[in-house]
Amino acid sequence: MDAEGRRLLANLVRTTRVGTLGTLRSGAPNVSMVACLPNADFTSFWLRLSRLAWHTQDLAQNPRAALAILETDDGRTDPQTLARVTIRGDASPVAPDDPQSQRLHRAWLERFPASAVTFELADFSFWRLVPRDARFVAGLGRTYNLSAVELARAARQGA
Repeated sequence: MDAEGRRLLANLVRTTRVGTLGTLRSGAPNVSMVACLPNADFTSFWLRLSRLAWHTQDLAQNPRAALAILETDDGRTDPQTLARVTIRGDASPVAPDDPQSQRLHRAWLERFPASAVTFELADFSFWRLVPRDARFVAGLGRTYNLSAVELARAARQGA
């Protein structure tokens, strides 16, 4: 992937606040919209999930997941030219007493200030998605398969 592709990928991941989370529910695909917060180096993607949600219940049974981050549809005539990345990996809950919890709490509220109420509800917690690989489509005919290492490289070089 060239420098322009890395820049586009890094910008897409850093500026898009929501994604589509894919999980397995009783062996069948399940997708839902989630808010997400990437680590600066793209080695982790943080989610704040309710244990009442199907996707959280799915992850508790099977940690394999995919997170799709999509460029917003701007009405162009060919939506296949919109940038998008699908990140596949494994998700795990973050314990409330984890040393990262306070940093995550601050960063989450900075990115999603209206979500403060979720910190008052007992059913919400942080989950960490660790990428295994990714598929980035920078537009029609510009597709890249990335390892987790290459995804992190794009975070560094695309900044």
